[in-house]
Parts: sequence; C-alpha cells; structure tokens
Amino acid sequence: MESWFERRTFHHARFEDLDELRRAKETQGLTVSVCIPTLNEAATVGPIIDAVRRALVEDVPLVDELAIVDSASDDDTAGVAEAAGAVVFQDRDLVPDLPHLGGKGDAMWKSLFALRGDLVLWIDADVEDFHPRFVYGLLGPLLLDPGVEYVKGFYERPLRIGGETDPFGGGRVTELMARPLINAFWPDLAGIIQPLSGEYGGRRQLLERIPFFTGYAVELAMLIDILDASGLDAIAQVDLHRRTHRNRNIGDLSRMAYAILQGAAARLRGSGALAEDAFVGGDLSLFAKEDGSYRIRPMAVPIHERPPAASVSGYQARG
Repeated sequence: MESWFERRTFHHARFEDLDELRRAKETQGLTVSVCIPTLNEAATVGPIIDAVRRALVEDVPLVDELAIVDSASDDDTAGVAEAAGAVVFQDRDLVPDLPHLGGKGDAMWKSLFALRGDLVLWIDADVEDFHPRFVYGLLGPLLLDPGVEYVKGFYERPLRIGGETDPFGGGRVTELMARPLINAFWPDLAGIIQPLSGEYGGRRQLLERIPFFTGYAVELAMLIDILDASGLDAIAQVDLHRRTHRNRNIGDLSRMAYAILQGAAARLRGSGALAEDAFVGGDLSLFAKEDGSYRIRPMAVPIHERPPAASVSGYQARG
C-alpha cells in the first residue's frame, strides 16, 4: 500500500498542461465523457457545466461529451444544465426495459448506456468552488499512463457549522465509517485518501465490467470491485486542492453510513469473510424526542445492485 501511495498519488498541477493532455488523447484516439448525476442542483450545476464547457470543450478540446443524468429534479436543474451547454438525460428514461431503482449509483450505471466516451468521469453537482482541475486532474493519469484504469479525486473538505468553518472537518462518513472498514477488511486500499469522494472516473472497458450499487454504497464498492478486477496498481488518486459543498445534517450522514455498511457487508459475504446467512440490513432505527419522550423513527435505507453493464442484453447495441 505504501509503495502504491508513492507511485500513484499525484497533484493536479502535474496535469495543467492541457495541450499535453490533448495530444495524448488524440494520439490514442480516445474520447472523453463527463457526467454529472443531479437531484435538485439548480443553484450550482450551471457554473460547473459552464466552467467545463469553456475550458475543456471550447478552449482545449479535451471533453467530447458533457451531460447530466437527472433524477426527476423538481427545481430547474434540467433547464439550467441545458442552458449551460450540457446534454440532459432523465434516469427514468434510460434502460427503460429494466425496473427503475433510483439513487446516485443507479444514475451513474445508466449513464454508461447513454454516454459514448472511452473515458467516463463523474463529478458531483453541489460543488460551490468548482474549477476545471476537477476534470483535467482526473484525466491526467488516464491519458498519460496506460496502466491507470481508474482515478479518484481528493481534496481539503471544509466543514461549516453555524458561522464557523473548520478547513479539514468535512468527510465525516469517510473518517467514521469508510476508513475503518477499509483498514479492517481491505488494507490494500488504505492509502486512498478519500474513498467516498464524488469526483472519479475510469476506462469504459473497466467500468462496464463491474457492478454498481444504486445508493451511497457505490463509491466504496467500486473500489473493492476494481481492486478485485484489475489490482491496486490500476487505481490512482489526484489532489484537487479544495472542495466546498453543502454539509449534510447528522441524520443524512447516518443513513449514508448505514448504506455503506450494508454494501461492505455484501462484499464480505461475497468473499466468504462474512457468513452467507448473516443478517445485515432492514430499517435503520432513528430517534426523535416529542413531548418529552423519545420515539423510534424507522428509516428504510435500501441498497440494490446493478449487474455489470456489459452483461446486460442490448448494452453493446446501445453504445
């Protein structure tokens, strides 16, 4: 792991020569798709798309396809995205012959059926201080090193509480759930600084061969599955400097952590490290205090798993 960390950890400044990346892309005959999964992100998605379009489509042609996969937003996310220059897909319209499951991971999985790029990147839609390095930083290792198949971003993650900001206080689910799980059960992945980061991507030929969880378990499970499919050296990580976004409340974080725990348990069962009949799942018991008494508030946190896209009938014809 330590050897991997030294060889496969980069800084975005290494890839600031966009013409070098363009030449590498053209020499290899590769195409690039950038996808933004969205749900009610009208306030932030426009500037993100505009920044990518201006810098990496118009100024230097690195990105061939810029799209969102929207999960039926009830604000103007789709209209804002289209006006900024993105192609808009609705997740319910993609792969309509299969049941709709919903969630970020499902939107990502479905994007493989809609997008055409040899390299596919996903970036979050709620980033407030977005910079094109979030895209070209991820592209750098993929374009310049044929041994890299998948890239994760990492960054400083400020946490805002009231009027105060802790510059390194974000990533609470990473530190309290994902990192302990990784160190305990998948120590080869322990050098990944932010396993749950929302900016990552890889080569289609890899992504189409792995399953996708539909919800918050998607990031951790992807790392585990890529480790199994291609080995640790196929993974790289890039320092993207800083990422500011809306911070979720503790209830949201609890549900996120529970989904991640369920996904990890599924992978442990699959490897034989956890008994097949071990029960992990069911509603998450949350609590609320009403009229001086505590009440149980069960919360469903279902996770579903999509099979590798390449195994789905019609995938090759769609692409």
